[in-house]
Amino acid sequence: MTTPRKLLTSGDMLELRRWNTPTIYNGWEQITKQDSCRDGFNPEATTDYMPQMGPMVGRAITVVCEPGNKAHPEANPNAWSEYRRYVASVPGPKIVVVQDLDQPRTYGAFWGEVNSTMHRVLGCVGTITDGAIRDLDEMTTAGFKALARRLCVGHAKSYPVRWNCPVEVFGRTVEPGQFIHADKHGFLVVREEDEERLLEASRFLDSQECLTMISAARDSVGISLDDAVARLDDAAAQYRAAVQAKFRRSGEF
Repeated sequence: MTTPRKLLTSGDMLELRRWNTPTIYNGWEQITKQDSCRDGFNPEATTDYMPQMGPMVGRAITVVCEPGNKAHPEANPNAWSEYRRYVASVPGPKIVVVQDLDQPRTYGAFWGEVNSTMHRVLGCVGTITDGAIRDLDEMTTAGFKALARRLCVGHAKSYPVRWNCPVEVFGRTVEPGQFIHADKHGFLVVREEDEERLLEASRFLDSQECLTMISAARDSVGISLDDAVARLDDAAAQYRAAVQAKFRRSGEF
């Protein structure tokens, strides 16, 4: 019988939120079978419009919109209600990942003060959208973080077209329910099979950096350059040995 995978708990996610997304990537690359040079993260540029809010973590709520198409509200007048029921059915914390079919053009924002406030009530902590947002200050006040392509003035015909489906944003495909860690550096989408060891690996790599490379660099102030290089080389060797012993892989240095 196959042993069920251990998924991240809400407590695990809160702990992962204490680190920035590059730190989580460092742990993830040691445990994943994916190509850490190409997979998981966003290969296209995105902008964090609330960097002061720090990282956000949660499971992906997925939705597709097309604000420039007037036909969608007529095709399904109940789409907003149906979509919100889907959002409410998923345990939090949640990050809403929005694929805007209008891009690279932008006709309207899916997100503003009202929509972000309603999603906050439904347990969503923020969004990643390859479209636009507006009401930036009001969204920030609502505590709803956003990584987006741009700001814009209007909403046009922003409407849920389909949801609970795979979406592609900033060059990365996201499946419903996947764990996401995001901040001003971008975002990382984690497959289910990588969740069980993610927290342990991230914690371990961060600790090893502090115990070896960073402490060696800070302790090298005031010594000769030759001695400093030797000390850093020794620290790098210690770091590599620790990573190799733990994960049977090479580390960053």
